[in-house]
Amino acid sequence: MIEKSLILVGHGMVGQRFLEALSEQPAAEQKHRWRVTVLAEEPRPAYDRVRLTSWFSGTSAEELSLCPPGFVERHGIDLRLGDPATGIDREARTVTTRSGGVLRYDALVLATGSYPFVPPVPGHDATGCHVYRTIEDLEAITASAARASAGAVVGGGLLGLEAAGALRAMGLETHVVEFAHRLMALQVDDGGGAVLRRKIEDLGVHVHTGAGTQRIDTDEHGRARTMALSDGTILDVDLVVFSAGVRPRDQLARDCGLPVGERGGIVVDEHCRTVDPHVWAIGECALAADGRVYGLVAPGYAMADTAARELTGTTAEFTGADTSTKLKLLGVDVASFGDALGTTEGALEVLYVNSRAGIYKKLVVGPDGRLLGGVLVGDAESYATLRPLAAGRSQLPAPAEQLLLPAAAEGRQGPLALPDEAVVCSCHNVSKGAIRAAVTEQGMHTVPEVKKCTKAGTGCGSCVKLLGSIVGEELAAGGHEVARGLCEHFTHTRAELYEIVRVKGITGFSRLIDEHGNGEGCDICKPTVASILAALGNGHVLDGEQAALQDTNDHFLANLQRNGSYSVVPRIPGGEITAEGLITIGEIARDHGLYTKITGGQRIDLLGATVDQLPGIWRRLVDAGFESGHAYGKALRTVKSCVGQAWCRYGVQDSVALAIELELRYRGLRAPHKLKSAVSGCARECAEAQSKDFGVIATSEGWNLYVGGNGGTTPRHADLLAADLDHDTLIRTIDRFLMFYIRTADRLERTAPWLERLEGGLDHLRAVVLDDALGICADLDELMARHVETYEDEWAATLADPERVRRFVSFANAPGTPDPTVRFVHERDRIRPARPDEDGFPLTPALIAGPDLEVRTR
Repeated sequence: MIEKSLILVGHGMVGQRFLEALSEQPAAEQKHRWRVTVLAEEPRPAYDRVRLTSWFSGTSAEELSLCPPGFVERHGIDLRLGDPATGIDREARTVTTRSGGVLRYDALVLATGSYPFVPPVPGHDATGCHVYRTIEDLEAITASAARASAGAVVGGGLLGLEAAGALRAMGLETHVVEFAHRLMALQVDDGGGAVLRRKIEDLGVHVHTGAGTQRIDTDEHGRARTMALSDGTILDVDLVVFSAGVRPRDQLARDCGLPVGERGGIVVDEHCRTVDPHVWAIGECALAADGRVYGLVAPGYAMADTAARELTGTTAEFTGADTSTKLKLLGVDVASFGDALGTTEGALEVLYVNSRAGIYKKLVVGPDGRLLGGVLVGDAESYATLRPLAAGRSQLPAPAEQLLLPAAAEGRQGPLALPDEAVVCSCHNVSKGAIRAAVTEQGMHTVPEVKKCTKAGTGCGSCVKLLGSIVGEELAAGGHEVARGLCEHFTHTRAELYEIVRVKGITGFSRLIDEHGNGEGCDICKPTVASILAALGNGHVLDGEQAALQDTNDHFLANLQRNGSYSVVPRIPGGEITAEGLITIGEIARDHGLYTKITGGQRIDLLGATVDQLPGIWRRLVDAGFESGHAYGKALRTVKSCVGQAWCRYGVQDSVALAIELELRYRGLRAPHKLKSAVSGCARECAEAQSKDFGVIATSEGWNLYVGGNGGTTPRHADLLAADLDHDTLIRTIDRFLMFYIRTADRLERTAPWLERLEGGLDHLRAVVLDDALGICADLDELMARHVETYEDEWAATLADPERVRRFVSFANAPGTPDPTVRFVHERDRIRPARPDEDGFPLTPALIAGPDLEVRTR
């Protein structure tokens, strides 16, 4: 087979997809073999820009990588990182690189992507002004945020709102400036934009629409200080992120004479080939045959597949792609699909709006009843089913208004309603029929197998839930057992993994996945295994490998709030607290400027703490005798109580004493989901025990035990498990109930759905924990006894270990970090006029890292 040279310029998401598609083409059908060289501008292989914001919450560059280990070597690809193309000689068919290399090609594929558009306003290049495109950009934003107090994002589109979420999470006062009169103007309509704006403003983000940026003013050191808007508003900001759209990176094509569009983009035909038969262009740098430059990953992947097939002798065409989007922006679900703005002639709109809940849904329906598109804000659960129906212009399986209502039956929106031609995965253009064929004709019986076979669900991931439903229905219809595995990395359920870890004494995720799973793990199995390990008493959650498994809350032993700050919730068993304890909490709140709230669970929440403040706050609380209330963990929260017989004239038992005993017994008990409890001193039920995961009500003969109650959006009244129990029997029964739940529940399953799902229901539970029908009560008793004996307060243990405390810093060399070469000088208030201090330094915030340098903070 003749070997020819192929050069790929650019190694982003689309470039990597092209390499994968090229490697997937059957070798027997190819006329020649391609020797591939990749010229990449960035210092690392392709990574997932769709998930770029997750970098701020601890996702590493390695976890974002899209280039599998060994992929480059396995396919003989010459990947040259940090050495981009600088010129193309089409006549000689050579590419010159930044390092000076000159490479000859038989085929050239341009996948140079796009670059962020920065409005040419005065001051746009000031220190503290950034774009939001690469990991290096994020690193620069993080460094600037460490010395900033307020930031503005120019642009209210998808990426702009993600950038705003990142600034808010870093504790900055955040503004979003959008020239259009609504946020996400290209994706949502006025109604959806209004709901989205209201929800984002509720998070503390300031939104300015219908206003452009006129200038950015700087201080004498060239640092951004204020931003002037076209409506006359002056924003006091010291960090600016430009996210005002992108432009195709087509300069290489312009310089070598390839045609480009009037508004940019390398002109290509339906085969993604330029006017030069040896040059192709794919992704955001290309102007497709339909006259559009696509700025989404799914069209880019489709173009990559087209070019790869053309280069290997298979005819393929790209004539357009689905531009639907589904994202969670600042915690708000937003989805747009099809003709979302209703531009089709004769289109009709069906709306559902719940302003109180912040939900807006719109379906655009044609006059013939076919679904054309839609907008979902605040609740995008039905996106996975509705999007394929809109893409195929299919008839709706039920009246549109029924599909929009929250109570719409799952079956009316389920995968059975989709025709086989409906595209389930728009990233890789995989239809429902192709998924069904993978199950019924190719024998793929698990979601991971189907994903590997069809590539469905391996792009943005929004279709994975629907993919699982289709696979499950096909298997069930064919009489096969449906896989119940936790995720694609484990074929076992959570309950099975719990038993494996317990019986084999496994203490780390690596061993568990090596022996009983596959791959590297994901955001489903990692926190699930972390919970199992913690429930079995596997040491401190921030030690060793366990630390990397924790989610955001457990990572800092505090609950992340909407504005990016954290809550501090000390345990107050039974709601009983001394005057000295109240004074301590009050002084801490006063000294740190925290918001205080007495909760319904009889605790005091302290809200508004930054990460670096947490150890100092908890040091004072621990010294005063408080311990962690576990408001951040999937664990016991509180045991609420009334005042009981000690004070109430109706009380028949000491509810306060029992509540304190239960809370101290079960504190720190890790579970599949949070646990809440209550003890009422009489049948008047002032502690609301029958709405808790387990609740106790006093009787004249003893205690009644209720289980499986939950509040929230789907309230469930608890069931009476046993009546008139004496103290010891009550404790023993609760022990067994909790451990049986922890042992058998699914991930993130509260006691209410667990009890409803439990085969045999309440009668079976009663037989297990009271009559030892399964012969496991001794094990359950031993597990609880071990928990009680080995409990230690997580915050006290954290403060006793300097290595654990080192995690709680907001930036490198922050105050309190042990770097003797850095001296910290506390500056005066930033709104005072800038003037030199006694050492000649200006009174403006600056972060200077290096030997023998000062770091100035507010």
